[in-house]
Amino acid sequence: MARDSAHNNLSDWVENYTDPLFQWAHHKVSDNEMAKDLVQDTFLAAAEKLSSFKGDSKPKTWLFSILNHKIIDHYRKKVKQPLRFENNSIDSFFTSDGDWKKEKQPNDWPEDSENLLDNETFQAVLKECLDALPAHWSTCVKLKYLMNKKGDEICQEVEISPTNYWQILHRAKLQLRECVEKNWFKN
Repeated sequence: MARDSAHNNLSDWVENYTDPLFQWAHHKVSDNEMAKDLVQDTFLAAAEKLSSFKGDSKPKTWLFSILNHKIIDHYRKKVKQPLRFENNSIDSFFTSDGDWKKEKQPNDWPEDSENLLDNETFQAVLKECLDALPAHWSTCVKLKYLMNKKGDEICQEVEISPTNYWQILHRAKLQLRECVEKNWFKN
């Protein structure tokens, strides 16, 4: 009897929470198929652990907690993939003296750029720029700025040193700035 009740609860949860879980996953990973996979993995994990759900929290809260762990695991796996360097070297931005190369020097952004994240077209350009980063870099940026994780948490979760983490963030921000300037402000 308890098994039927648990099965009915899970069926109700799938029906009631799939859309909000998908929207959250998509917001965090920016990929429809991956978001669907993460939601499916969330419900599979919930089905396996349903007997341990004591009702101390709402089902939606419990499911979102599982989903957030699945998202972190997704990024952790991406960071562990081998890093392929193409033209992402920091040397492409600076001279041997550490000065900006003239063609890579940051431009002044327009004053009306404060609310760019509200602009859907800009969001699409930013997503393309994030996706163009090496997987390690993109993962660290997303964990920090989309999931609001602290640096020490990210280092622990993706198993990198703090020095490596800060180098990755610095290089990723340089690449993102260049990509956004080229694909947004110069259009």
